[in-house]
Amino acid sequence: MLGQRLIQNWEHYCGSLGGVWEVWRGDKLQNHYNVPWQQVELPHSYNALDTMDPDSKYYQGQGWYRTKLEVNNPYPNGRTLLHFEGAGQRSSVFVYTEQVGEHLGGYDEFTVDMTEAAARAREIERYVGKVSVAVMCDNSRELETIPSDASDFHLYGGVYRYLNLVYVPAISLEKVHIETDTQALQKSMDSGSDSISSSTVKVRAALYNPKGLNENLQLTIQLTDPTGRVIAVSNVSSMPWEGEKELTVFELDTPQLWSTDQPVLYGCNVTLSSVHGETTVNEKFGVRFFEFMKQGPFKLNGERLLLRGTHRHEDHAGIGPAMTEEMIREEMQLIKRMGANFIRLGHYQQSRIVLNLCDELGILVWEEIPWCRGGLGGEAYRQQCRDMLSAMISQHYNHPSVILWGLGNENDWECDFDYFDQEEIRGFMKELHDLSHQLDAGRLTAIRRCEFCKDIIDVYSPSIWAGWYRGIYTDYEKSSRMAFEQVDSFFHMEWGADNLPTRHVEKTYTGFEYIPRGNGATEERDGDYLLTGGETRVSRDGDWSETYFCEMIDWYLKCQEGMDWLTGAAQWSFKDFATPVRPDSPIPYLNMKGIVERDLTKKEAFYVFQSYWSKEPMVRIYGHTMPVRWGDEDEQKYLKVYSNCSKAELFLNGVSLGLKLRDSNDFPCAGLRWNTAFKPGVNHVQVIAEKEGIIVKDELTFNYQTETWGEPTELQLTSVKQDDGRIYVEARMFDEKGVFCPDASHFIRFGLSGDGKLLDGLGTIHGSRLVQLATGRAGIYIDPQGGSAAAIGETAFISAGGPAMAAVKAGKVAQLPTSVVSAKCEGMATAFITLQ
Repeated sequence: MLGQRLIQNWEHYCGSLGGVWEVWRGDKLQNHYNVPWQQVELPHSYNALDTMDPDSKYYQGQGWYRTKLEVNNPYPNGRTLLHFEGAGQRSSVFVYTEQVGEHLGGYDEFTVDMTEAAARAREIERYVGKVSVAVMCDNSRELETIPSDASDFHLYGGVYRYLNLVYVPAISLEKVHIETDTQALQKSMDSGSDSISSSTVKVRAALYNPKGLNENLQLTIQLTDPTGRVIAVSNVSSMPWEGEKELTVFELDTPQLWSTDQPVLYGCNVTLSSVHGETTVNEKFGVRFFEFMKQGPFKLNGERLLLRGTHRHEDHAGIGPAMTEEMIREEMQLIKRMGANFIRLGHYQQSRIVLNLCDELGILVWEEIPWCRGGLGGEAYRQQCRDMLSAMISQHYNHPSVILWGLGNENDWECDFDYFDQEEIRGFMKELHDLSHQLDAGRLTAIRRCEFCKDIIDVYSPSIWAGWYRGIYTDYEKSSRMAFEQVDSFFHMEWGADNLPTRHVEKTYTGFEYIPRGNGATEERDGDYLLTGGETRVSRDGDWSETYFCEMIDWYLKCQEGMDWLTGAAQWSFKDFATPVRPDSPIPYLNMKGIVERDLTKKEAFYVFQSYWSKEPMVRIYGHTMPVRWGDEDEQKYLKVYSNCSKAELFLNGVSLGLKLRDSNDFPCAGLRWNTAFKPGVNHVQVIAEKEGIIVKDELTFNYQTETWGEPTELQLTSVKQDDGRIYVEARMFDEKGVFCPDASHFIRFGLSGDGKLLDGLGTIHGSRLVQLATGRAGIYIDPQGGSAAAIGETAFISAGGPAMAAVKAGKVAQLPTSVVSAKCEGMATAFITLQ
């Protein structure tokens, strides 16, 4: 197999076409009725920015891509393929005007054979031997497909994962599956034997043989150890076969076990040779076994492991789901550095790159199909569920990190049909459960939040949101215990709180005074996510601050350490992400429960998790993004430190406040908190902590404000030029006496006129033109020369004369770029600042 990523030389048109001929018409007929195309690189989504537009819904419809490829298949009579790692949500593939494939589903991989069509396209004289390829993606709303448009995430459109040009011989390997049988291994370890027994490794493969050729095949199967050394070889001679065939069985003596601390990977290389050529498939696999104990904890390789997890959506600032491999690697490494050993990939099959990294880093995985909310549609709907489950299992079968196949999420959520039949849903859930075990007997099934199906699958998570959508955070352990006792295998998916980055408070809203406590009933109910109506709850009435989020996390993680019956839990979600169902968030259309921002900027919460989960020594003083604290003179205030070190000493303005020992049962901050008074004005704080002889330090500076303030009446703007050429503009709120209002939380709308451009639509605290104040301030970055030119944007049709020529003939006059930035807040005068 020879392949290359098709990244460059693509053009994109966002919109529908009358037919595929419109893609190529301009190559033959240069007329006004050709549509405009723009240069793009893959991966790409045409919803990269509009999902975070505060003033309109994101575009759902067709988007087209086109390119002209040099096709040089080195194999005689070989096959030329286009391998899509993911495109959303429905795709049609054309070679010139001939459709060569289509696919339904935005998240599983698919391959299109364009061999014969490419040969015909190369004969088109005006393309000089190149092959013209077009891809139409469509994310239009459709009730009879999954996922539902009622989901709390966008159904992105575009070729948003890598697209590969692949050459294979006339007969090649379509897939290779590796199955490890660890029964003997488990028995030897359960018996307490000093020596680890062997593991059986079965290798199966399926062929790609579209012409039904029948020549003899020679196969060589090699196993390599974690260093790459060949440790076993098998040679097989066979005629072509249909379906999957077992090629060989190896006995792997005393294998090194894959674990979250030591993610040891073996290799399996299968080479197929025939008169048509040779091709090799290289796969990685690991040897491990696991168990969700009935009414008990989780075990990996026979030892209890508390699953410390989070969640991931494919979503990133400025590009939507179209993350490069480097971006994905940065994100997954950050998750591992936080200390996580588990991740739920919500709510769909994710990139092969993510799974490879989970294998390499030692992160266990729950991966699921996007049967998310909406109910249950007709036969085509159900077949898509079956197809996507089958594809996910087949395509990610070899990953040792995967332990659970998720069959659905919030399937009790009625909305897409005028009927809702629980028995029908139960019946179909049972069908998917059986299909999963038929395709993969070595893994378990799971769902989250569908009480009437919890007896069908192997592992169940209820919807417990103690301290956010229901109850208070001190109800967490009791709520979890109550749910644990109702199922054989309990695993808590999704907990946390929305938190606006850089919003901090001196006193959090916990709901303790207003919400009944102690009954343990904290299951999320329909409508709880709304910011109006219903019962008192922190999500509706709270401050949405980082301060509260950290306090809640601290309590949850403290509890989890002592819950010896707990399999584990996964916080929702690692990164803030775009969603169409939250227009009223402090950053509209953003689910902001993240530990990091949408561009991976760490929030304070990241360090709280590290203080419980990370093994590498760390220390963090809370409040690095809190430049102002406030209160009375001589008022006692907390200084909070999060650390995994055994002891820490804190200094305020050079004076030691004492040494404290860490005790995770001492809430908050595991005892690393100091009560003291700040001096008015600038204060400097430093902490020195120690773990096993290793010293780590942290420090910060803040201004302590003792002036009291009244009602906010005025916005003031300031600007700071950045080293990279951008300009940061910040709006701050003041009262009528000019006193800063650090608790102001009004919505601010930024605007710009002139030569520059607001760098908005990013879904970050400093990348959104409509945003709530965070601790009395809001900011946005400006590209001082990024504004639109005073010219017609589409220049493909400029002729010898006419109005468009004015743009071409206009002279270039050197001038200093000037922009006027505005910040508007309802009920007060709009503020302006001029940038030059």
